[in-house]
Amino acid sequence: MNPQMKKGLLDVCVLSVLSRGDSYGYKIIKDLSDYIKLSESTLYPILRRLEASDCLMVYTVEHNSRLRKMYKLTETGKTQIREFLTGWEEIEIIYRYIKEGLEHE
Repeated sequence: MNPQMKKGLLDVCVLSVLSRGDSYGYKIIKDLSDYIKLSESTLYPILRRLEASDCLMVYTVEHNSRLRKMYKLTETGKTQIREFLTGWEEIEIIYRYIKEGLEHE
């Protein structure tokens, strides 16, 4: 898969996890594990990028006497998901066109 396309998909996958409720790094990886392989070294740069673009906010909570970094989806993040879904409809149309071309060979 094209790395740029995969990058965009990963961003939306992370936002989608957060659309279900606030979460933290390990749980985000776990929640996505049935759908996509994601390592910590991939996730944390995505989280920083999404925070910098105001798609999510970060706060801390105490858990087992330690501070846990939590991530919360913002309105900008919700808009990003909606824009992805709208764009995906166009990609599906193109996908079907390309696939039909191969089936007619």
